[in-house]
Amino acid sequence: MIGLFMKTAGCGMVVMGTSGYGACLAGNYKSRLALLEQLRQMIFLLKGQIVYANAPLPEAFEAVGRRTKGILAELFVRVAERLEGQQGEPLFHIWQEEVEKLSEAGGLTKKDRQCLAAFGEHLGFLDRDMQERNLLLYLEQLDLTIGELRGHKEERCRLYTSLGVMGGLFLAVLLL
Repeated sequence: MIGLFMKTAGCGMVVMGTSGYGACLAGNYKSRLALLEQLRQMIFLLKGQIVYANAPLPEAFEAVGRRTKGILAELFVRVAERLEGQQGEPLFHIWQEEVEKLSEAGGLTKKDRQCLAAFGEHLGFLDRDMQERNLLLYLEQLDLTIGELRGHKEERCRLYTSLGVMGGLFLAVLLL
C-alpha cells in the first residue's frame, strides 16, 4: 500500500515538474518577445534624442535609460555613465562590454545579444545621418525578429506547455 502511494506521489511530482518546466519555457518565450519590444521602443527614443533633440550620445543614452525600466534601461544608463566618465575609449568597446554583461537569464538569447552588440559598432563616430540610418537598420532587424516571434507565439507557447505535460505523463507511465 505504501509502495503504491510512493509511486503515485512520485509520478505526480514528475508530471508537475515537467509541466512547470514547459510553462517556464513558454514564459521565457513571452518575456523575450516583451524585452525585444521594449528594446525597439528604446531605440526609437534613442533615435529621437540623437536626430531631433541633437543630444550628445552620453546624454541620449541616459535620457532613454531614465525614461524606461528594466535590464535594458540599466544597460543604457551604464553606457551613459561610462561614456561620461571615461574619455578616449570608443563607444563600441563600452557598448560591447556592457552588452556582454547581460546574461541569458535576462531574457535575450545569444543571437539577440550578438545583434545588440553589433548595433553599437557604428554609433558614435559617424555623422547624424549615418547614425540615423544605422538606427533604422537595427529597427528593421528588430521588427523582423519581433514579427517572427509574434507569429509563432501561440503555437510555441502551447507546444511548450503541452510537451511538458505529455512528457511528464510519459515518464510517469514508464515509472509505473
